[in-house]
Amino acid sequence: MKKLATLFTGSWQELKQVRTITICAMLAAVGIALGSVSIQMEHMRISFAGIPVMISGYLFGPVVGSVFAGALDILKYLVKPVGAFFPALTFVMVLKGCIYGCFFYQRPLSLFRVLAALFVSGLVCNVILNTLCLSVLYGKAFMTLLPPRILQNLILWPIDSLIFFHVSKLLEMAGVFRVFRKNKVSVN
Repeated sequence: MKKLATLFTGSWQELKQVRTITICAMLAAVGIALGSVSIQMEHMRISFAGIPVMISGYLFGPVVGSVFAGALDILKYLVKPVGAFFPALTFVMVLKGCIYGCFFYQRPLSLFRVLAALFVSGLVCNVILNTLCLSVLYGKAFMTLLPPRILQNLILWPIDSLIFFHVSKLLEMAGVFRVFRKNKVSVN
């Protein structure tokens, strides 16, 4: 429990830094651009828009990841509205940012850790909470929406995990994460 509290307080300190806000603004621009790039198949879509949210959780922790994910969700809706705005869906994105921050912050990235984080966020956020939100929003039965969403998320889980793992390893080898972490200043 103490380790979890330290994780959140460290991330809270990250949120107070101008450098963090600047990097998150750049990641948001990338996230908005990546939101328009996807691979569309018959009943599913492989998108790269979640990568900046995962990177913010990796670099700055669950607090920054949560704030970033919520703000990015609202920004994406303002730039390109798809469907009705539903605040509960934004809350689900905030929870996703928190999950990524809890799994990735101040820990080495491994394929197992990425698979575990995306499994938990997929199960809790995509399968359960998003399905519940869609059920409320569109008035369809939860159990009717659930089976295809489970199948879709089971198919996308390893694909999204491999995409994020390889992109993050490429960014790490290119020295991008080292530059982002360089010269951190503590704010008390």
